[in-house]
Amino acid sequence: MLDFEKAGGLVSAIAQDAVTGEVLMIAWMNREAFEETVRTKRAVYFSRSRNRLWRKGEESGNVQEVQRIFIDCDADAVLLKVNQIGGAACHEGYPSCFFRELNDGELTIVGEPVFDPKTVYKK
Repeated sequence: MLDFEKAGGLVSAIAQDAVTGEVLMIAWMNREAFEETVRTKRAVYFSRSRNRLWRKGEESGNVQEVQRIFIDCDADAVLLKVNQIGGAACHEGYPSCFFRELNDGELTIVGEPVFDPKTVYKK
């Protein structure tokens, strides 16, 4: 199915809104994260910074309910079609992690935040 060994133990995982098609985020999955995602139908990723599984929404409540799972032709990437619960996939409070657009060498914010990360992540 997925070739975790070819990819050094991690494969890229793209989360896409199942209804609108908007790309919400990209993250990483190891075998355990992928298997839990398949089993629970909730997105689970591997956090490289924390070096552990990251169950999307475990702190924010903004979980991703997985509707469909696709594997790319090289078996080293996953596409999750999800229902984004809570309105924000991004830890900075935006619906998508791709809320900055590059125009003429300048980054412009093109979205509106759904929540304030300071109130959600109290660390």
